[in-house]
Amino acid sequence: MDSKATSHVGTTSEQDANASDRETANVTSRRRFLMGASAMGGLLSVQKAAAQPAVSTERPITVPKEFKEAAETALPKINFPMTGADVFAAACKTENVAALLCCPGNYKVMHAIAEQGIPVYSGRNELAMCAAADAFIRISGEIAATSGTEGPGFTTMIMGIANANAARTPLLVLASNTSVKDDDTEAGIQVGEQQPTTVGLRKYGKRLITPQRVHEYAGYAFRQLKTGIPRPVHLDFTNEVTDARFKSAADLTFFFDKSKYRSESKPYPNPADIKAAVDMLSAAKRPIIVSSIGTFYARAWEPLRQLAEKANIPVVESGAMRGQFPDDHPLSADRSPSALSSADVVMFVGQYCMPTIGEYAFGPDARYIRVQPSGEDIGRNLPIDLGIVADERATMAALAEAMPSGSHPEWLAEIGAARAKFEDENEAIYKLGAAFTDAVHPAVIAKQLAEFLQAGDIPKDQITIAQGGFGIARYTRRWLRAFRPGQIMNGNYQYGPVGLDIGYTVGVAAAVRQGAGVQALYKGHPVVCVTGDAGFGYSGMEIETLAKYRMPAVIVIYNNNAWGTWYPQADEVHRAPIHLFQENIRYDKVAEALGGRGVYVTRPEEFRPGLEWAWKTAVAENLPVVLNCQGRKEFWLRSKTSPGFLGKVEPGCLSYYH
Repeated sequence: MDSKATSHVGTTSEQDANASDRETANVTSRRRFLMGASAMGGLLSVQKAAAQPAVSTERPITVPKEFKEAAETALPKINFPMTGADVFAAACKTENVAALLCCPGNYKVMHAIAEQGIPVYSGRNELAMCAAADAFIRISGEIAATSGTEGPGFTTMIMGIANANAARTPLLVLASNTSVKDDDTEAGIQVGEQQPTTVGLRKYGKRLITPQRVHEYAGYAFRQLKTGIPRPVHLDFTNEVTDARFKSAADLTFFFDKSKYRSESKPYPNPADIKAAVDMLSAAKRPIIVSSIGTFYARAWEPLRQLAEKANIPVVESGAMRGQFPDDHPLSADRSPSALSSADVVMFVGQYCMPTIGEYAFGPDARYIRVQPSGEDIGRNLPIDLGIVADERATMAALAEAMPSGSHPEWLAEIGAARAKFEDENEAIYKLGAAFTDAVHPAVIAKQLAEFLQAGDIPKDQITIAQGGFGIARYTRRWLRAFRPGQIMNGNYQYGPVGLDIGYTVGVAAAVRQGAGVQALYKGHPVVCVTGDAGFGYSGMEIETLAKYRMPAVIVIYNNNAWGTWYPQADEVHRAPIHLFQENIRYDKVAEALGGRGVYVTRPEEFRPGLEWAWKTAVAENLPVVLNCQGRKEFWLRSKTSPGFLGKVEPGCLSYYH
């Protein structure tokens, strides 16, 4: 260890207060911890002395033959008579649901969906597969579903549903719910009152109990998913509904085509609002556009670019996905955080989760325009000067046509200077991190990963990235760039879920494998995931899912042997090591045991060769490859030799969550 790495540690008011009492408590805590560790060490010594059993002959990990057989089997022709599950699955097919990402449970519904020809991916954990469906949607722009069983399976999904809700993802959540006849009995204990559980985490929810209305409620669900501001929709199916048999469509109520139960029409902006927006933007000396979630789902990036280029207005991104406005465009302000406070007129486009005052980096005198397809939230959290209730694409097109040509040389110079300052900061951070020789600093991972993906032989817009992790993302977001819609999925945005990153990777890889939505041009390419060692413990078993479906992915794990809550006291006497892991855990070996591949790097000079090997292996073998990067917990401490745990700035490439 570099002795300078922990030579200067700042104190907090908590550390300064009651130091004597705290130290007494810490000594007691450490003694108890060490006594337990000592006892455990003795037990391990006894266990180690025992003779090991004979090791059986190793058998290769293989994909079950049933996968090939299923691929070669024609789909059944589903027509009346149909079950309730079949009716709902047929509606999913008609509505172009792109994938179902799930775990065992809710069998009748998921098998019916599979028999409609909708791709189904089954994984190890409901939470991870819920995150996979969320990621699939965020990176493709298409509707996907997730599924769980009643009771434990459904409750496991809750953090994933909450995360999708915060990111305003149109996620279709399906779950089984035993039988109506078992309500209020011990036999029905797993009903679990699903609907109240997701109140506040969804746009719409319904427990289906009337079989004849199953298609009607499918219409309710897709109307909510595909109109207005998106959020998750939660349906739970009782056995009476899934098992019901219908001889013909006449047995169903409200059995209409999708054109009858929802409209494809989009709200067009009021001409008076367009004129008001043009007046505000034209009069501004330092206008800026914030492109967020709605720009992506409305496919509004082309008219947005036309508007920005015509009026010479900088654009900064904010959202759960990045790339609607490319980072290499001269008008991009994603890497100009220090200039944002100078903006005098800010236009939010599709910013569905609006920050409160002070959360975004704009100054107190800025004036605001907000554009989105529903008006209920306009003016919430942040007072606005003009609200435009309209489709984002239509609004950008109207503004691009009405806006006069503009020029803001001083403002663009300020944006450019801030960008140069940001890059200089990055270079200084990298030099500090690269100076360590006994472990891989997160700055080394961030810069060299970005250079490999976006400044080398690989086309810079080719690779889709699932950007996760808690601390490591604060580094990679500084270097990784997005050059086209759906290139980077930011896992943590407006919410702080833990450990969903390998689940995200399943969803991203599935979308790219299918060429779903905006990923059509990048079909079949490998994907990249960034995560940490703490997070890997939550969804790491999904390495097996990636391997089973032969999805090529490079998974970069920043392994610093600790949760982020570890830190020493001012006198460098550590608190009880509650949040530390065993050091140097071989996550790469875990990947190998699950059917993937792995490589372990412990020094900065090993990272680039390890990354290149991981990439070539993922491409050649169509497998997930874990690049296990050994760091140190001390790297999160801000000191003369390490930048420590970096901050964030909203919006822009450093956007994280409130």
